[in-house]
Amino acid sequence: MAYAIANTSSASILDRAVTFFANQREAYAQHSLYVKTMNELKSLSTRELNDLGLSRSSLHDTAYTAVYG
Repeated sequence: MAYAIANTSSASILDRAVTFFANQREAYAQHSLYVKTMNELKSLSTRELNDLGLSRSSLHDTAYTAVYG
């Protein structure tokens, strides 16, 4: 009985570690997409941004909303 409890605990720790690293990988992927989106928006001219209805001051909010929802 004690072995089964100890074995379940270690599996739980392994599951938590796997979940942690999966979450970290997803967060890194989202951050990379945010940086890419910001770089693409920053590369647009002021006229192109105006055509899209954006200003330079709203780029961070726009990129954040696009990536994180």
